[in-house]
Amino acid sequence: MATTKELSVEDKLRAIYDLQLIDSRIDEIRNVRGELPLEVEDLEDEVAGLSTRLDKLKSDLESIEEQIKNKKGAIEEHKEGIKKYTKQQETVRNNREFNSLTKEVEFQELEIQLAEKQIKEMKASIEHKKQVIADSKERLDAKSSHLKHKKSELDAIMSETEKEETFLSEKSAEYEALIEERLLQAYKRIRGSVRNGLAVVSIERGASAGSFFTIPPQTQMEIASRKKVITDEHSGRILVDSALADEEKEKMEQLFSKF
Repeated sequence: MATTKELSVEDKLRAIYDLQLIDSRIDEIRNVRGELPLEVEDLEDEVAGLSTRLDKLKSDLESIEEQIKNKKGAIEEHKEGIKKYTKQQETVRNNREFNSLTKEVEFQELEIQLAEKQIKEMKASIEHKKQVIADSKERLDAKSSHLKHKKSELDAIMSETEKEETFLSEKSAEYEALIEERLLQAYKRIRGSVRNGLAVVSIERGASAGSFFTIPPQTQMEIASRKKVITDEHSGRILVDSALADEEKEKMEQLFSKF
């Protein structure tokens, strides 16, 4: 390919208009995907969050069940304590020892009551957590199913367009290399500031494409002469004549038709 310095103004205009056509086609491909990649990403984050929450709930449930097991074990120990202290009361030598053992028995009974109360509360907590787990699992299953559908949808679009987008992105880079840095930066700046991404437009019915502002005849003649790069004073877009635009569109259509 010719280097940037060897390009005439007309060649520069053709190159930058070709670049615009290629980049616009890439825009179209990406618009087909729309918000799908972001939707998939958000759903993946949501599914991951729900999975983590579900794991935490299950871990909490196991912890409560272990606590109940420990409390039941403690109750058995307290019952053994009651048996021991009650038996010791049969061999006491005085009232002071009897009363001391009675207090020990009462303490063990209170500990049993407390443990039973805590077990009852923990069992209620288990039932609540089981319901929360069931609801969370149902929600996770629904989100996972939705994610699977959206990923399948995105994969189908990607399989149709990925090869073309890769090819066009390489072509875009090739055409960028032909354009001098100052003009390329202007092109990118304009593309980034306009909603439709059109930085280079042709003259249509005496006005720049997509604009209602008429281009003066003298300016139209200068544009058609292809001797210098001219921009629209209203939008800042780079202007090319319709004949050049038609020629380059036809050339690019052949490129795009490969897909």
